[in-house]
Amino acid sequence: MDIPVKSAETPRWERRKEARPSELMDAALELFVEKGFAATRLDDVAKRAGVSKGTLYLYFDSKEDLLKAVVREGYVARIADAEAYARAFTGTSAELLRDIMGMWWTQVGATPMAGITKLMIAEAGNFPELARFYHDEVMHRGMGLFTYALQRGIASGEFRPVNLEHATRLCCAPVVMTMIWKHSLGLCTHDELVPEAYFETHLDMLLRGLRSA
Repeated sequence: MDIPVKSAETPRWERRKEARPSELMDAALELFVEKGFAATRLDDVAKRAGVSKGTLYLYFDSKEDLLKAVVREGYVARIADAEAYARAFTGTSAELLRDIMGMWWTQVGATPMAGITKLMIAEAGNFPELARFYHDEVMHRGMGLFTYALQRGIASGEFRPVNLEHATRLCCAPVVMTMIWKHSLGLCTHDELVPEAYFETHLDMLLRGLRSA
């Protein structure tokens, strides 16, 4: 039997009859970031992935279920890796804070997943159940990484005692702000924000304030 040759000019949605869940999640991520959650239809996701809508339903029960899968694959799995890294870390707590911030940016903030942070903030009021899911599985655990590093430093005497809740939010704020900026005002202004330089300045100021006398 002759095997048909795929044309490079064939529209993307005609190339495949099946797709793995990861490919469906990739297509969903693209559309969620481009159009937002409310405006994205499952028909659009199936078309972007090159499958029928029925194929999509083999893996995901609803658009909400699909978004949760995208978040778990893109965020939660990386947070779990970072938690393991932090538990095994043997350097200073200042170094650990630097590593956590760097990993958060390189593995999430500098990738398309950063658009999900902006999406969740923008649409939280309309989809409170999804907002709670994002808070519990992403924000709470992600902030916990910084809390762990701060507690570690205080316990060893490297850092002075501080309000952990407020200090944790100060640690997280630059990365979260940069992800939001990247997918909002950063798209339509000429202001250039260099994330790595910004984070280095923030860490320098933060660590000077945390050092014990």
